[in-house]
Amino acid sequence: MCLISVDSPQPAYPPSWYASSQPQLPARASLRGQARADVAVLGAGYTGLTAALALAEKGYKVTLLEAERVGWGASGRNGGQAIVGYGCEQDTLEKLVGDADARLLFDFSRDGMHQLKQRIARHGIDCDWRDGHASVPIHPRQERALRADIERMAQRYDYPLEWWDRPRLQQELASDRYLGAMYDAASGHLHPLAYVQGLAGAAEAAGVTLHEYSPVIRMQRDPRPALVTAQGRVDADFVVLAGNAWLQGIAPELETRMMPVGTYIGATQPLGAERARALIRNDMAVADVNWALDYFRLSRDHRLLFGGQANYSALPPPGLRTSMSRRMRRVFPQLADVELEYVWGGYIDITRNRAPHWGRLTPSVYFAQGFSGHGVASAGLAGEVIAEAIAGQSARLDVFEKIPHRVFPGGRALRMPLLVAAMSWYKLRDLLG
Repeated sequence: MCLISVDSPQPAYPPSWYASSQPQLPARASLRGQARADVAVLGAGYTGLTAALALAEKGYKVTLLEAERVGWGASGRNGGQAIVGYGCEQDTLEKLVGDADARLLFDFSRDGMHQLKQRIARHGIDCDWRDGHASVPIHPRQERALRADIERMAQRYDYPLEWWDRPRLQQELASDRYLGAMYDAASGHLHPLAYVQGLAGAAEAAGVTLHEYSPVIRMQRDPRPALVTAQGRVDADFVVLAGNAWLQGIAPELETRMMPVGTYIGATQPLGAERARALIRNDMAVADVNWALDYFRLSRDHRLLFGGQANYSALPPPGLRTSMSRRMRRVFPQLADVELEYVWGGYIDITRNRAPHWGRLTPSVYFAQGFSGHGVASAGLAGEVIAEAIAGQSARLDVFEKIPHRVFPGGRALRMPLLVAAMSWYKLRDLLG
């Protein structure tokens, strides 16, 4: 998700609670002149940094170019919920690639979550990791689907999930809105900007050269790939494209298979430890299962972070702070006296089937996009998988490349209006239950 401030002109990082709660680090030098590397990476988010770190640890010389600051986009300002799986359901993957490969993809995702936690521990990244995630139904149809998912994931994927009925859920969550919960103890949440800044520090310690304020304006493809900026260029044996929604003409064939969708997050004023913990007693992350979902969790300084308000046009919705507050109070009426101190928003990158789109454009140009709102854990997995493939072990990337991806219809002019019309139907379905 690449997010754009909706409140005020942007400083080094657009305003958000994340940016205000982290120290302002000195900017890294922009690229000047010509450089040579084994691997050139575009984008200093989770995917680019994890790929760079993994490659540097394998002995590759890596140069990473970031258009703004480390984590300026999705990786520094997302909802912070790290969830096993992908943006699509497992039955979608079964239809796309068959049962055996769908199982492999899910096992890769479980490993991606494990590696995320290992990365945090190994590099001493202070990013407020908390265990636990609950998917909560509003309508009986959604409850039946979640109960079926629990049984299916246990039987077909050996993955343990718990069903909490409404009384059990209300022991942990002070809201009457939901009928129960599918609880995943292996998933959780973190401070996204703290995590991405920690990743950057780990990558540099491993030998990665990182340039900020170095937007790539052109990519030279095979036989000798290169990333070109207004003031320099990096020639390399391999290129990794990790720009997601912000490739901006670098690889048009990727852009046609990805759509930016707006989503927004608010942070309340500090509630105090007692009042905050009364809302979510076990400090888990929570998301409903509507198409245009709400998601929320607590911060380390006892705020409620509340996200949602999906928007399928290019402009932020009017009255955003008011509508976000209304959605928050629909979940927690006891917060009627609480205001949102911060509101920010922007884009997640979705594919038509919500499945991950990772692979190769050429034998030496790799990419990952289409995290569809589930990038905190899976973007790091993408970086690891691409690093393996560059190092000659492409078995996992080969499975991801089996996933078929169609272009969004309508071209640049019509694809957004067509998506708006289609998504309006899903919102109506959520409303009617």
